[in-house]
Amino acid sequence: MSQLDIRRVSADDHAAWLPLWHAYLRFYNTELPEAVSQSTWQRLLDEREPTHAALAWQGDTAVGLVHFIYHRSNWSIENSCYLQDLLVTEQRRGTGVGRQLIEFVYATAKTDGCCKVHWLTHETNATAIQLYERIAERPGYIQFRKAL
Repeated sequence: MSQLDIRRVSADDHAAWLPLWHAYLRFYNTELPEAVSQSTWQRLLDEREPTHAALAWQGDTAVGLVHFIYHRSNWSIENSCYLQDLLVTEQRRGTGVGRQLIEFVYATAKTDGCCKVHWLTHETNATAIQLYERIAERPGYIQFRKAL
């Protein structure tokens, strides 16, 4: 297996990003209007936006994606980083790609002056939770939300 290369997305990566994005949405049994996906892609490319993306590549094949967003917090001077979306292709799960994508976000957020990285996952995502408990703290908070 070739070496993994993780790098931020560029405009040339859309054809590689889009199928991974759709696979991520399917994993969570979610559908979004195409306009949302198009807007997301444009935001990921806009340096003025606080949202970022990287792809994990093995050779010429994208095998994982991560999206992360910098945001203010009333609990720190520095920004925080919310790791919003993480996906590794089924063929590459369990090979360390997910861990490397998270570590890429850790390093990038630290370089960019953030004081922490945080994320959510669904309670049924047992495989991912096993990884997350090895590389991060599980603070025990429960998420509440209401769509507006």
